[in-house]
Amino acid sequence: MADIDKTRNFGICAHIDAGKTTVTERILFYAGKTYKLGEVHDGTATMDFLEEEQQRGITIQSAATTCPWTRSGVEYTCNLIDTPGHVDFTVEVERSMRVLDGAVVVFDGKEGVEAQSETVWRQAERYGVPRICFINKMDKTGADFKFSFDSIHERLGANAIPVQLPIGHGHDFQGIIDLLAMKAYYFSAEELGAVIEERDIPDDMKEAADHWHHVMVEKAVELDDALIEKYLEDESSITPDEIRHALRLGTISQTIHPTFCGSALKNIGVQRLLDGVIDYLPNPTEVPEIEGTDPKDKDKVLTRPNSDDAPFSALVFKVVNDAHGDLTYARIYSGVLEKGTRVINANNGRKENITRIYEMHAKDRLAKDQCDAGDIVALIGLKQSVTGDTLCDPNNPIILERMEFPEPVISLSIEPKSQGDKDKLGKALGTIRREDPSFRSHFDDETGQTIIEGMGELHLEIITHKLTRDMGVDVMVGKPRVAYKETVLGNAEARGTHKKQSGGRGQFGDCTITLEHFTAAQAEADELDFKDHFAFESKIVGGAIPKEYIPSVEAGCREAAKSGVLAGYPCIDVKVTLLDGSYHEVDSSQIAFEQAGMLAFKSAANRAQPTLLEPIMKVTVTTPDDYLGAVTGDLNRRRAIINETEMRGNTRVVTAEAPLSEMFGYATALRGVTQGRASYAMEPLTYRPVPGNVAKTVLEGVLV
Repeated sequence: MADIDKTRNFGICAHIDAGKTTVTERILFYAGKTYKLGEVHDGTATMDFLEEEQQRGITIQSAATTCPWTRSGVEYTCNLIDTPGHVDFTVEVERSMRVLDGAVVVFDGKEGVEAQSETVWRQAERYGVPRICFINKMDKTGADFKFSFDSIHERLGANAIPVQLPIGHGHDFQGIIDLLAMKAYYFSAEELGAVIEERDIPDDMKEAADHWHHVMVEKAVELDDALIEKYLEDESSITPDEIRHALRLGTISQTIHPTFCGSALKNIGVQRLLDGVIDYLPNPTEVPEIEGTDPKDKDKVLTRPNSDDAPFSALVFKVVNDAHGDLTYARIYSGVLEKGTRVINANNGRKENITRIYEMHAKDRLAKDQCDAGDIVALIGLKQSVTGDTLCDPNNPIILERMEFPEPVISLSIEPKSQGDKDKLGKALGTIRREDPSFRSHFDDETGQTIIEGMGELHLEIITHKLTRDMGVDVMVGKPRVAYKETVLGNAEARGTHKKQSGGRGQFGDCTITLEHFTAAQAEADELDFKDHFAFESKIVGGAIPKEYIPSVEAGCREAAKSGVLAGYPCIDVKVTLLDGSYHEVDSSQIAFEQAGMLAFKSAANRAQPTLLEPIMKVTVTTPDDYLGAVTGDLNRRRAIINETEMRGNTRVVTAEAPLSEMFGYATALRGVTQGRASYAMEPLTYRPVPGNVAKTVLEGVLV
């Protein structure tokens, strides 16, 4: 049984192209897990094993692996997840963060903090994941350690503390200075960086090293009361181990973030980064006990200690379709799981059989007889479990907190080319929905088309490729469409009466409601449920509508809100207040009141200033200064609001908010106006009302 103290569960995350997968490849090589260095640009990276990933040179799905690492003569087990950087696959980062104990956030040595760096940092903060920083690509022309380090402070508001300094920058980058040991380390290029030579700090860097060593010691002392007295008496008496211990306390409590540097591509600094993972990131026993609720009483909070002796509990964080059945990735939080065990899915109450347990290494797997608390494994045999479900001991059920996934912002239509493809399409889409919680699909009865929805153009492109190439379903693909929504800006009162008399028992339901614009903040203040951005409150007194029919009115209103009154888009950010109604002793039923609720909602929505909403994206463009005018001019034509233009060296970083509908094909347009020298990142920000003239065009297009 593995010693849980010697386990590290961590992820590598960053903005696209910061070098996450290259860092991971070097970790596997130095840990002895692979015997040759895989390269992203050659399509040979171990962790990017999907054909689509190898062709595009990007990470699309998070990949898990387990590797050993020896630090100070002790062997540790590292469960590592390499995550994508592209915003379209942010769900992969989200679910990885939920199950990790720590993260290495990688930054580009020239660019510093970029748009997606901020997103992954916020995701880690939301799940309380301790982080260490790695400033990569120090060999890149224009790399600047101080600029990148300062950007972590300024743009993330993070308390980063350097524990290393680079020796040289760009082509002159040779090695690193360890500020704890106060030694210089050089990595042999002939031996692929596997041989490390220790030397004294170069004379021209002694002053900088002394300064940053002093800063590091000062910050460390603040984190450990036991060191303050020692520091006041004699700073030099504090040992490297004492500093390391203080920095570890600060990292685990998320008050500081030790910062490393290197170049994964040039094989410099990766082993020292892995030492940092062992030194500073927590083992599973050092993170708070996992909390959950009792399935029988949702208000009762339960906890599970991170121990093999506690009742078994695990969280499913990923499902992958496999030739031998679904491969279900799970993080074991407590207890021991043996193959052949029967567990319960606490979310749906179904019993599940664990027929096999695998330790994953990207696409390869190693069979195990059991797994322990702290492990991240893949299970086979589960039939009814999806991402976010809790697996647990049938005698000690617990429901762990589910993950929240963003709403899709873009859709397109697909049609099968033949009857055979039509039969296969439904099954294939079901498989993709199980694998990817940010993907949605539904059949449109009016057009006879299947609508698929996702997080961006690239996301849907990858899914259509998967359908045609991997699943053998031949489909015709329509143009991407924006996922508009509707809301109301005013308020209105309406009555809905559903009356049907046809001999024998009839149907009768009657309700009066008000409909108004409502926000999440208002719902929180009024302590109302705001599921699907919809709030409902009953003010029925004196039994005008019997209690058992009130939920039916709510269900009817919610159903009506799924297809608003303007063009059938979901109606969000609204509140329905049930004021009055009447019923019939014999003819009233739940279905009748549901119908009455639907009629009342539609009537009120038509009179409460219904408005079309469009998704707004946060766009960050990095461009050479020469093309700034062309870039901002193009953004203005796309109805963008430019928030700031920041100077970084000889490049400009433009941050703007733009409607998604205007951003289709932006990659090609940006290449055109900047001769291919600019790059951009885009992520969903919010929904806002569509300007009148644009709304008219959109609605005419929908209603034709």
